[in-house]
Amino acid sequence: MKKYSHIIWDWNGTLFDDVAWCIKVINTMLAKRKIKTLGGISDYHNAFCFPIIQYYKNIGFNLDNESFNDLAAEYIAAYHAQKSGNCALFASTHATLDAISKSGIKQIILSASEAGNLLSQISEFDIADYFGEILGISDIYANSKIDIGLDYMARSNVGNAILIGDTVHDYEVAKALEIDCALVPNGHQSKEMLMTCDAPILDDISCVVKYITGDQP
Repeated sequence: MKKYSHIIWDWNGTLFDDVAWCIKVINTMLAKRKIKTLGGISDYHNAFCFPIIQYYKNIGFNLDNESFNDLAAEYIAAYHAQKSGNCALFASTHATLDAISKSGIKQIILSASEAGNLLSQISEFDIADYFGEILGISDIYANSKIDIGLDYMARSNVGNAILIGDTVHDYEVAKALEIDCALVPNGHQSKEMLMTCDAPILDDISCVVKYITGDQP
């Protein structure tokens, strides 16, 4: 069994269930431009990827006619137009964070969300005290969170760490940080997509506690 000193959590799609809201927001933008909307979560999973600019291309936005920066700003404004009543934490988020906290393992959030928006969103839930740091990026374009992850690793006394996320990009981040990774297929990419990564797939985050304590699936 490997003893972890730190768990680095992704936020969207891992602890925070916002997929249905993301589909609704993007479909509103597509319909406004008379572009075919996503039929549901399968269409979304088939298209979603990082960097987000490629996802926008995948679903039909014409970036020769509109700038990605303008589209991203429109999306973020609509996504945050209402408080997170549109979304919720996954059912097991509180219990999982609490159990890990009691084990003495330090917890961090590392997100491709803009830092201010991320902090505002997390503040709506009674979980901020579980995290030693909450790390978001400096803009709204969701290109990558590798750089802020590397910065955190360089300035922090991290022993053995594991990153828990819901996308291929989370696996890529873990590889760049040279730490372990486990993925959950309840968020922004399908289980089939996550299985292309050399990382264990957990049913959901309720399995994380057992996984990191050695009772691994």
